[in-house]
Order: sequence, then structure tokens, then C-alpha cells
Amino acid sequence: MEKLEAHQKGLLHRAFSVFVTNAKGELLLQQRALDKYHSGGLWTNTCCSHPLPDEDVLTASHRRLMEEMGFDCELKEVFSFTYRAEFTNGLTEYEYDHVLIGQFDGEVRPDPAEVMSCKFASPDEIRYLMLTAPETFTHWFHIAFPKMAAFIER
Repeated sequence: MEKLEAHQKGLLHRAFSVFVTNAKGELLLQQRALDKYHSGGLWTNTCCSHPLPDEDVLTASHRRLMEEMGFDCELKEVFSFTYRAEFTNGLTEYEYDHVLIGQFDGEVRPDPAEVMSCKFASPDEIRYLMLTAPETFTHWFHIAFPKMAAFIER
């Protein structure tokens, strides 16, 4: 089914979250466009979305990274998790989320329909922001980032 229908019915479905770092070990964050159907204006990982029917997660991750952020890079899946979050607009995310990591140091060209802003930030800066302003981050980022930080800080 379409992702919006899955979110309306609160059904478990596949998703992915891409975390891209630079050579300094900083994570590329994106601030979701305000008119996204949920979590608009919140900060999150570099790219996240859903595979198309019969599309594998790695292919989908490369496709959406290019569509959302205007670049592509080598990606590797590092873990997955399941979570459920209900939003005030009646939608529910109930996702089996594959988490991938990559590195990129080139030009980022985000699609303004998807991304309001983006920036590189160190894991320590992100931890501080998550402690002082947790409401400015997406629900899934609060789950994925602490696990992902171990991979970023290696």
C-alpha cells in the first residue's frame, strides 16, 4: 500500500534512515520541510523514507539520498529497529527501520520541497541539542542517533 495509507492505518511497514558523515566525523542533519505530512520543521538524520514495492532498502536509500539531498555516496546497513509513534495529525508511524551509514565531503544540494535546512554537526553538539531542545528532533532520531553515534565516533 502507499506509505500515507500505512501511516493512516498505523500498519507496520519498511522504512530506512540514512546517516552521512564527513571526514571530520560530523553528521549531516536535515531540517524537514514545514509542509511534510508529519514532523515538519524538525531536525533529523540525513535522509529517511520508504522503499517502493519490490525495491530493496539499499537501492531505495541511494534513490532517496539523491532526491532529497542532491548527492549519493557508498552506504552500508549497520542495524535496524522497530518503533511506533502517533502524531497529533492522526497519523501513526509503525516502522521496521533499516539504518545505513555513509561518508560524503562534496556539495549538498537539498530539494527545498523536502528539506528546509541542513548542517553538519558533531556528535557532542547533537547530544547537547537533544538534551536542551529535544522537541526539535524527530521521534525516530531520538531512537537511532544514540545507537548510530557509536559507528560515527569510531
